[in-house]
Amino acid sequence: MKSADSTDTEDTTSEQAWGLVHAAQQGDTAAFGMLYDQYVDTVYRYVLFRVGDKELAEDVTSETFLRALRRITSVSYQGRDVGAWFVTIARNLILDHVKSSRYRREIATGEIADAGSVPFLAEKQADAGPEQQVIAMATKDELFRCIQELGDDQQECIVLRFLQGLSVAETAEIMDRNEGAIKALQHRAVRRLAQLMPNGLR
Repeated sequence: MKSADSTDTEDTTSEQAWGLVHAAQQGDTAAFGMLYDQYVDTVYRYVLFRVGDKELAEDVTSETFLRALRRITSVSYQGRDVGAWFVTIARNLILDHVKSSRYRREIATGEIADAGSVPFLAEKQADAGPEQQVIAMATKDELFRCIQELGDDQQECIVLRFLQGLSVAETAEIMDRNEGAIKALQHRAVRRLAQLMPNGLR
């Protein structure tokens, strides 16, 4: 559960991001550059987890921000973090890619770890000693392996909610479902993950 302080910080960050969007809409290229810096890791990690190929993930991430730049004047504040808009663009690009070609998705956990901190796991490792860090890394690798065994919808829900740290509302917007459906999907996915994880790591 998030503390009031962390919620306030997220709200401030979201407001600042929307301020950058408004500046970019007025032609401020530096503001869009700051948006890129703020969200590129989030988008890249999401794409890498979905496509499992580092080069393709880099291409899709680049295309995401190119599309966002072209469409910046069309986006308006809807009470959510602008990051959800970037991830929605990335998701649509991935869906287009899947339709247009056959590809083998194999997720390299090391590459995902290199793509930046994972919100859900980072807070758990912050004060860990060396032994705990080794156990945490083994747990993370096993968790990623188990996530790959989920169905596509459950996998995406887990990635968005826990690996990306998005809210239920933001996840619902990206997946084009209502919040109740996302909560039910998340519940089933977490139960399935609990079944897949080895006993010692549950």
